[in-house]
Amino acid sequence: MAAEGSTKAVVTALAANLGIAISKFVAAAITGSASMLAEGVHSVADSTNQALLLVGGKRARRTPTALHPFGYARERYIYAFLVAIILFTLGGLYALYESWHKISHPQELSSPLIAVAVLLIAMALEGYALRTAVAEANRTRNGQGWIAFVRRARAPELPVILLEDAGALLGLVLALLGVGLSIITGNGIFDGIATGCIGLLLVSIAVILATEIKSLLIGESALPEEVAAIHTALLSTPGVDRVIHLRTMHLGPEDLLVAVKIAVDATDNGASIAATIDDAEARLRQALPAARVVYLEPDIDRVTVTA
Repeated sequence: MAAEGSTKAVVTALAANLGIAISKFVAAAITGSASMLAEGVHSVADSTNQALLLVGGKRARRTPTALHPFGYARERYIYAFLVAIILFTLGGLYALYESWHKISHPQELSSPLIAVAVLLIAMALEGYALRTAVAEANRTRNGQGWIAFVRRARAPELPVILLEDAGALLGLVLALLGVGLSIITGNGIFDGIATGCIGLLLVSIAVILATEIKSLLIGESALPEEVAAIHTALLSTPGVDRVIHLRTMHLGPEDLLVAVKIAVDATDNGASIAATIDDAEARLRQALPAARVVYLEPDIDRVTVTA
């Protein structure tokens, strides 16, 4: 269900950004607005990013092989990291370059009302895309604040789309402000300043995304409530005295590796221990379906023995 919601948000954002990009480039060609051109490049970068997220989701569903026995789920993280790189370079750095050029050689805008009209239409479309992403995120964030949701999410698509769409909407507001001030004052330098603000905004979002996704690539553990659910499931199993240690790592957004050493009684025989392990694994998987790879290692409960 979470993956379906992420895909819906990505497809909606992709469709909106493709239409927006075309309209922005047409308006930039007519008006000569640097902020419109920067916003057009921003929309192209966003469209490319959303296409990458879809490709990553498709490639992640490939079946495991002998070379990759744990599967390809982590490809979703790889493609999300590429999104951050493209947003930084194609979006942010290009906008900063255009800003420097426009401030150094300011020009009066031609047909500025066209730019205003395109920006208002783009804001409506981006608002719809952001609304869709927010609705899908609300299904899974369980009352968390938005910052906490972005930091704690193990699936990269929704946080990426949320940050991109929010950044795009704020960028459009900045572009509208720059164009409006250029119209009022007759000085094109305000358009260049707005373009620079857009560039800084995109660079900041790209850095935040890269930082969060890098952590996912390294390998994040299960959420605290999931770890608690694992402990509860194991300790409810007859024959499990205690959990000696527990390690978890996300192989992908919905693929969790669980490695546990459990304490069993020193008097248990092999058949009894094997039955205990099977029961514990079944309880664990029922409590946490995302636990796709589970390793349970029995050990003598030395605390009990010592006592």
